Amino acid sequence: MPFNERSKHITQGVARSPNRAMYYALGYEKADFDKPMIGIANGYSTITPCNAGLQPLADAAAAAIKAAGANPQMFGTPTISDGMSMGTEGMKYSLVSREVIADCIETCAQGQWMDGVLAIGGCDKNMPGGMIGILRVNAPAIFVYGGTIKPGRWKGEELSIVSAFEAVGAFMAGSMSEEDFEGIERNACPCNGSCGGMYTANTMSSSFEALGMSLLHSSTMAAPDREKRDSAAQSGRVLVEAVKKGIKPLDIVTRRSIENAVALVMAIGGSTNAVLHYLAIAHAAGIDWTLDDFERVRRKVPVLCDLKPSGRYMAVDLHAAGGIPQVLKILLKAGLLHGDCLTITGRTLAEELAGVPDAPRADQDIIMPIDRALYREGHLAILKGNLAEDGAVAKITGLKSPVITGPARVFDDEPSAMEAILSDRIRPGDVLVLRYLGPRGGPGMPEMLAPTAALVGRGLGESVGLITDGRFSGGTWGMVVGHVAPEAFVGGTIALVEEGDIVTIDARKLLLRLEVDAAEIARRRAAWKQPEPRYRRGVLAKFATLARPANEGAITG
Repeated sequence: MPFNERSKHITQGVARSPNRAMYYALGYEKADFDKPMIGIANGYSTITPCNAGLQPLADAAAAAIKAAGANPQMFGTPTISDGMSMGTEGMKYSLVSREVIADCIETCAQGQWMDGVLAIGGCDKNMPGGMIGILRVNAPAIFVYGGTIKPGRWKGEELSIVSAFEAVGAFMAGSMSEEDFEGIERNACPCNGSCGGMYTANTMSSSFEALGMSLLHSSTMAAPDREKRDSAAQSGRVLVEAVKKGIKPLDIVTRRSIENAVALVMAIGGSTNAVLHYLAIAHAAGIDWTLDDFERVRRKVPVLCDLKPSGRYMAVDLHAAGGIPQVLKILLKAGLLHGDCLTITGRTLAEELAGVPDAPRADQDIIMPIDRALYREGHLAILKGNLAEDGAVAKITGLKSPVITGPARVFDDEPSAMEAILSDRIRPGDVLVLRYLGPRGGPGMPEMLAPTAALVGRGLGESVGLITDGRFSGGTWGMVVGHVAPEAFVGGTIALVEEGDIVTIDARKLLLRLEVDAAEIARRRAAWKQPEPRYRRGVLAKFATLARPANEGAITG
């Protein structure tokens, strides 16, 4: 196989460059310099169960790449565990890690001029970070997901990581025993793998099947299962073929394939974070994609899957019912996908789905046919109004009523909001306003799973609203609105809300409104002063300086 021009200047050079000497130190032979160099961006770490099982996948991919006649070159990428950092100062580094991962992949793949990239990740930001880095490099690439965790169990009930967060609220409210609290805590996460509902990691990995950048069926496999390693090996083989054919990410990731990915996110009831990440992915691909495009797709794509957090089932259940390919085939037959989009295999999405049944199996109730969709329209609504002139994101499934008007309870940080919830100072009908938590103000848009789970645990999930310029975990559900833009730190209207002001969240009218007259809002705006930055050095200070607004994906470059 003639090796790619990308690595030629390193391994041959104009006149037999001495660069080759360092490859011999790695065990290369002369014949290896005629083979493509394939980078394996490996997110393995023992920081989190999401990534602790990645090394066997990386090893399987490396062996397959070598057997296929290419040279695997492994390098590391970092991760932050959202579940472990949630509710702490460390959560501010979560979204920042997306940008760091992208920078790592771009730096290694370009610095070593690799012919292809296989990215392996587990925790939430590994997926968008990996995809952004892949798109910047634009060498043939594939994404390998580390796999989902299996459900935990306690006293006959299935558990996920969100069960532990909700248990905090229930225990503090006195409605759960200490035995059950500790039982849930100890058993919620029984093995390696990413959080098991249709939370952010499973949402993003699933969407990569629709995008054409991951193998079909790969995103819902359980991390400990043998098929996950087999899929990683197959991904390596497919990537080597893509290098031979010259199939690059920007051939695959187009406006139409992003629409496919977003349609899939709507159909599976995926995380609000998908909005933020696909804005960033589209930017990395040089594609014009806005919040209005999400709303356009939402209005035509129904929710087909009954998955946690607002539904009943876990990702492993979806896998057993036919997985993402079954959902995609239903959408394709309904005319809701662009089947002519190219995938990493060199075949179109329609060709890849040719062997998948047109309708879901009748013996399961996880994936529904179009005529029995759980919701007629998608669940990720884009709200606007005087509280979010540039938009905000709400997850509107699983609610009895997606409308609330009530008095604002205002908090400038997460700990004070948590203290108010756990000390029973929040009442049904209240609307919590958590601000100065946006891309620049947080900085880093920390997720508000702890407050939202505490509300659910105390029985307030349906009766209390919460708006924030920060983000939510994929495990969040309830009357919640995030990504409010402009954010408080830059003087968005959310910074001007006062305790007791009336706020309306109306997902039916796609409205987020402060019920204060325009003259009073103008008076408050004139008196507002921007607070001092929370950080003046280090990676958080860099992010706060560079980050674009949430409605632009909170990107840094």
